[in-house]
Amino acid sequence: MAFLSTPNLNIYYEQAGNGDPLLVLGGSGADLRKKPNIMGSPLSSHFQLTSYDQRGLGQSEKPDDGYTMAAYADDAAALMDGLNIERAHVLGISFGGMVAQHLATRHGQRIKSLAMFCTAAGGAGGASFPLHKLRELDPQTALTTYMKVADTRVTDEFIADNPDVVAATIARADHSAFADEANHQWGREQQLEARKYHDCWDRLADIKCPVWLAGGHYDGIATPEAMRNMASRLPHAELTFYEGGHLFMVEDGRVFPDLINFFKSQS
Repeated sequence: MAFLSTPNLNIYYEQAGNGDPLLVLGGSGADLRKKPNIMGSPLSSHFQLTSYDQRGLGQSEKPDDGYTMAAYADDAAALMDGLNIERAHVLGISFGGMVAQHLATRHGQRIKSLAMFCTAAGGAGGASFPLHKLRELDPQTALTTYMKVADTRVTDEFIADNPDVVAATIARADHSAFADEANHQWGREQQLEARKYHDCWDRLADIKCPVWLAGGHYDGIATPEAMRNMASRLPHAELTFYEGGHLFMVEDGRVFPDLINFFKSQS
C-alpha cells in the first residue's frame, strides 16, 4: 500500500506477486478499500500485479477538474513511469476497459497484451448502459434497475425471492464509510461524466497488441452485441463469453485460468 505523486495526480496503488508486470484498471466507483477486489485474485500468483484508485476515487487525489478519458489513460501511463514499469500486460474491467482503450491508443508502446472485461467501444460500436442516469432515480428504483441491467436474467420476482443477493449488491455499492472525505461524491460523479463521452470506436484499429475480450452472456451494461462489435474492429482480438452478467468473472470459475493463460502466451 503506497502513494505515488505524478506530475498531475497523487495516486494510491497496491502491488502483489512477482513475474511479468500486470496493470489492472478498475471499474466505475472502484475503491481498493472495498474487499474483495482484484488484489485477492489468482493473478498475484502469476504476475507482478499492480492496481490503483483512479482519479477522484478511493484514496487517490480528487481534484476539482481534469476528469476526461484521456486524463484517466495518462494517469495510468504516469503511474507506470513512476513505478519504472516500461511495458506491462493490462487488464481493464468495465470502465477500466474504456480507460484501457484510451491507454492503448495514446500509449500503445507500453502494453504487451491487453485484456478487457465487460466493456464497450462507445460511438457507433455501442455504449455501455448510461449509469449516470441512475442518479436521477429514487434509491430503490436505481437498485432494481441496476440489478436488472447487470444481469438480464434478474426479474422483480428474483429480487423479491433473493434478499441475500440484494444485500450483497447494496454492500458492493455502499461507500458511506468514506462519504466525509473531501470531494468524495464529486469524484465519483465526475468519473460517470467522463464515461458518458467515451468513444474509441474510430481508433480501435490502431490497437496493434494482442487483445482478449471477455464478457457475460447476460450482461445488459456491456452487452454481448457491443463486445462483438469491438472484436470485429480490433486487428488482433479474441472474444469469449462466460456464464453470468456484468460480474461474470466472479460467477464463472473458468475466467481467471483463461486470462492467466492468455497473458502467459504473450509473455
